[in-house]
Amino acid sequence: MNILFVCSRNKWRSTTAETIYKNHATHQVRSAGTEPSDRIKLTEKHLFWSDIIFVMEKKHRQRIIAKFGECITDKQIIVLDIPDEYQYMDEDLIEELNAKTQDYL
Repeated sequence: MNILFVCSRNKWRSTTAETIYKNHATHQVRSAGTEPSDRIKLTEKHLFWSDIIFVMEKKHRQRIIAKFGECITDKQIIVLDIPDEYQYMDEDLIEELNAKTQDYL
């Protein structure tokens, strides 16, 4: 399964998720951001590649739908409700990611 994690700037939350799941035995993982200042910009290519999309906040899902609506008609987008208050590889962030994705991974 191809899994995409999305946050605003692709610096802390989605990048942490990509890092902790990148060596998963049965999944391929990537991350991207929705803001002009993001590290890796979300593109149609990311969306076509993904089987499931995890977004950190509702606003990320809304931005994806607004910009790429035609590309995601058959995609499952899961809102994790993880606020932008963590640094890269924060232990609490890792715990929250594991807890909120365990039913899907």
